[in-house]
Amino acid sequence: MQQDTQTPQTYAPDRPSVMEKAASIWQTTKYKYRWTWRRHPMLIVGMAVLIFMGLMAILAPILFTMDPTAVDPPNRLAEPGSVITDEGVSHRAWFGTDFVGRDVYSRVVYGARISLAVGFAVGALTAISAAVLGLLAGYFGVVDLILMRIMDAIMSIPNILLAIALVSIVGGSVPIVIFAIWFVVFPRAVRVVRSSVLSLREEVYVEAARAIGAKTPRILIKHVFPGTVAPLIVTATLIVAGAILTEAILSFLGAGIDPETPAWGSMMADGRRTISQAIWVVGIPGGFLTLTVLAINTIGDNLRDMLDPKLSRSEG
Repeated sequence: MQQDTQTPQTYAPDRPSVMEKAASIWQTTKYKYRWTWRRHPMLIVGMAVLIFMGLMAILAPILFTMDPTAVDPPNRLAEPGSVITDEGVSHRAWFGTDFVGRDVYSRVVYGARISLAVGFAVGALTAISAAVLGLLAGYFGVVDLILMRIMDAIMSIPNILLAIALVSIVGGSVPIVIFAIWFVVFPRAVRVVRSSVLSLREEVYVEAARAIGAKTPRILIKHVFPGTVAPLIVTATLIVAGAILTEAILSFLGAGIDPETPAWGSMMADGRRTISQAIWVVGIPGGFLTLTVLAINTIGDNLRDMLDPKLSRSEG
């Protein structure tokens, strides 16, 4: 009797096409954004405000601005919306002018560059230094003993006084202000990373990596550092907001950047003498400063809620 030697056919499921993969990715992304909007609507609002401020700073030359340092004494303290005529050329002062006739709108737009540059530069430097020093201090006891005493000594001095002293000694410029603010705020970020490392180094997967002979740099980078990213991101956002405020305080006190350079803090300092006559000279840059800091703080708070597993479980 002849046997059938044909092998049974197996039917593998069809692989999804490129369009199906794209549709699946789009559905997943849309669901995530919808979930984020419903759970954390203020995160979207804060990011929108911050993006608006960033675009304003980047596109300052093409946003119908004038020279922010050009003075026009005959048109001093013009009200917002006034039409200014200078040498036969007319333009509208959307935010008015200050006590020497400088256009407040142009100075506010260009001032966003200084504030955001200082804030994000300090935040980036702080995140990098805190990640390195926090990992070393949390993992090595000898380094922790020495490094934390240095951090405690820096933190024992009031931030503003130490920043003013550093700027006064070296001189006022954007890099010096960035360094001065970073120097007074990074110890707190180092302590945040260190506290995370102290708990992570006792985890089972870290002990297992040690048991199989993994080298210390690999353990720190591959196993310990990822656990510190979430608190470091949240801390960095709060430090960015604090750095913007500190730069404004230094400029307001005359210990920061050159007063001729448009910055929100120096604009408010210049407007003190005429606040009873032209409140917009202080109120408008102060409003932009408040809105920016509030947006960054809102982003930090919502990121903390999203990245903290305990808070995420309690929300669910």
